[in-house]
Amino acid sequence: MNRFHKEGEGAGMNTHKQEDIQLVIITGMSGAGKTVAIQSFEDLGYFCVDNLPPSLLPKFLELMKESNSKMSKVALVMDLRGREFFDSLIAALDEMSDLDWITPRILFLDANDKVLVSRYKETRRSHPLATTGLPLEGIEMERDLLEELKGRSQMIFDTSDLKPKQLREKIVTHFATSQGQVFTVNVMSFGFKYGLPIDADLVFDVRFLPNPYYIESMRPQTGNDEEVRSYVMKWSETQKFTEKLIDLLSFMLPSYKREGKSQLVIAIGCTGGQHRSVTLANYLSEYFKNDYYTHVTHRDIEKRSRK
Repeated sequence: MNRFHKEGEGAGMNTHKQEDIQLVIITGMSGAGKTVAIQSFEDLGYFCVDNLPPSLLPKFLELMKESNSKMSKVALVMDLRGREFFDSLIAALDEMSDLDWITPRILFLDANDKVLVSRYKETRRSHPLATTGLPLEGIEMERDLLEELKGRSQMIFDTSDLKPKQLREKIVTHFATSQGQVFTVNVMSFGFKYGLPIDADLVFDVRFLPNPYYIESMRPQTGNDEEVRSYVMKWSETQKFTEKLIDLLSFMLPSYKREGKSQLVIAIGCTGGQHRSVTLANYLSEYFKNDYYTHVTHRDIEKRSRK
């Protein structure tokens, strides 16, 4: 009996149409770039699992099917540290070939022995299969073990001459469904009284702008309300600031993107994170949405109302 349950089998089981779910299995030589690869897939919006034992793949596929398309793009890294791992994966791949609700692809990362040895020396790591501690011994054993899996792979990337940035670009080229959404501009509003956001790449302080907080009717409102938005944006200081900030960001964002950065967090701060910063964060997100995938969050917008 197929452990993965073919289409339509099992009472109450969710069903998927063919090619509903994309599954990329990332494997290959240790030191060939699997860490960079899984990070790249995560940036592309894939649900990622690192170092999943092949024996757990059947159970994981059942969870994918039961998720009712919530896991439509999945990337798994599998390191084959022994013969038993290899046999489990081959058996799982054989059974998976009969499924019509999933599109599995194997991405095999490889590099020549000289480069792999050099990388192990640079990181001062020992190869997981090297019993004597010599990297080349483990590399040769691993290459023999992975020979059949490499032959089954739909895509083989030789990373011998690739820098991490180039590997990311190669993955984006082959797996991104929308090139325009790879680089994400996250705009965050926050209040300085609650501390700086630790994940911000750029921070701009707008506490010099006129504050709606001191107008009684607007005090309980936020920058999401039209009255507050109009008040903040009507001042010449605001208009000059947004003009100069947009000019600066229009220059910087393409450079960040070219350097291989997957996202940029722009934090806009005012005193309490309710009025001015919210207004400006919304404005920036709306302005750049035609050129980049933008996402806006308001970290502290509800904090005062909870007190």
